Amino acid sequence: MAQPPPRRRRPLPDKKLKVTLTKSMIGLSPKQEATVRALGLRRIRHSVSHDDSPSVRGMIARVTHVLSVTREA
Repeated sequence: MAQPPPRRRRPLPDKKLKVTLTKSMIGLSPKQEATVRALGLRRIRHSVSHDDSPSVRGMIARVTHVLSVTREA
């Protein structure tokens, strides 16, 4: 039997998320600290802009207690 064609992910609209580190990384587990660093955040009140993608949302979900997230137009 022929296999059905592979499903393709729908591209998300061009939306951006502004992520800000609001609390100290002291006391975070090494994995959580690495996640914050991978988001590009270095110090308190440091903000970066990321595309709204499932991978970025997953990273944010792991460390929501130290971040503030807003949408950019």
